Amino acid sequence: MDKSTENPTRRTFLQATGLGAVAASFEPVAAARRLLDRGPEPTLRWGVVGTGSIANSMAGSMKRAKGATLAAVSSRRMETARAYADKHQVPLAFDSWAEMIASDAVDAIYVATPTSVREEICIAAAKGGKHVLGEKPLASLDSVDRILAACREHDVAFMDGTHFSHHPRTAALRSRRDAWIGKVSLAESTCAFLLRDRSNIRFDPALEPMGAIGDVGWYNMRAAVESLPDGLVLQGVRSSLRRDPETGAVIGGAGELQFEGGVRSVWSCGFDAPQSSMHIHIEGANGTIEMPGFLFQDRDNSASLLVRQGDAEPTTHRIASEEPGSVLLFEDMAAAAADPSLRSAWADRTRRTQALLDAIWHVGLAAETAGR
Repeated sequence: MDKSTENPTRRTFLQATGLGAVAASFEPVAAARRLLDRGPEPTLRWGVVGTGSIANSMAGSMKRAKGATLAAVSSRRMETARAYADKHQVPLAFDSWAEMIASDAVDAIYVATPTSVREEICIAAAKGGKHVLGEKPLASLDSVDRILAACREHDVAFMDGTHFSHHPRTAALRSRRDAWIGKVSLAESTCAFLLRDRSNIRFDPALEPMGAIGDVGWYNMRAAVESLPDGLVLQGVRSSLRRDPETGAVIGGAGELQFEGGVRSVWSCGFDAPQSSMHIHIEGANGTIEMPGFLFQDRDNSASLLVRQGDAEPTTHRIASEEPGSVLLFEDMAAAAADPSLRSAWADRTRRTQALLDAIWHVGLAAETAGR
């Protein structure tokens, strides 16, 4: 197999990814040059709401990222907040997220709570003049729009917590996809693993109403957003849901999104897969692209694309990166905090992902009702 090594600049790929969805005529190279001229981003002092597994796993990324520092944490119980603070060397602990938002010691809030309470905290953070990073998913597209409206009104940045969108591989895909394989007709994604622990929050419909659809299905929908051309009109949706017989939680689903021009996105997700599968397959007029393990990167932070053009043997394109996507997420937040022109592209990604998620969720519910 032929292999080519690619080491594009981080900022060129960031801009190609960041503005492509809203300004196709905006030259990526010129945009990258503007970013390079802007100078270093200010350091954002982060306050974390929540002390669960995702908040713990992201602590290291915040501390490692340029332009970020972990300054505070809040939890409903002070002892839990202090335990997190001690574990991650966080200076301040609060037993009230409202008090932390009001503190002059933080510039940005990472909302790592259950979906059911995320909107309230995101909006409160924006009203407090803090930049907002909200874990995914949000409750609905209407909820996303209320959060984004608050962020625009108070001149703060918003991003969702999707890591792989920030890795240079995703920008490479977006900028070179058509040159590699021509006009795209299909993006197929799987995002599934095995989760047996029913005490996990994902099995509690009161806290995570969409279950696996909101959790891993979000990545399927983001895969469609990142893999397909921008601006496609959704024309049809097929969706089926699988539920856990003990808890009633949605533990999986599958379906198809049908866009104008015959473009499709086929997806499957779940907590009930015997083997983990995180894969994107893209078909174009002239070839195919494979993104194995699309949520992750290798130990050296690189990630690969396999491109097959016609009947030729596939070529592996290794996309280098100084940091993993979880770290680059916080660096891109610092950039968006410093430069308001970067914010709408990330907000657009969130809206498009949530809109597709809402569509498969409601169609899946309707199919359940019809089948009773």
